[in-house]
Amino acid sequence: MYNVYILQSIQYGRYYIGHTNNLVDRLHRHNKGYVKSTKKFVPWKLIYFENYNTKSEACMREIEIKSYKGGIKFKKILGLWND
Repeated sequence: MYNVYILQSIQYGRYYIGHTNNLVDRLHRHNKGYVKSTKKFVPWKLIYFENYNTKSEACMREIEIKSYKGGIKFKKILGLWND
């Protein structure tokens, strides 16, 4: 099982989108500063995730969500946009 996830920096409000096969461990690694691209913005909280059977499905969905970042579709995923 693979997860696509969205994190939000508690202090800075920034978002991070990624995928993993161990969500608990990955969140721990983000919050310990082991991930270069997120260590400046710790702590992080998990705000959204989806499950996929294969890594390729998760990768494709991660790319799709990243293409939404900051837009209406991204806000809809997070429940921040009402039609």
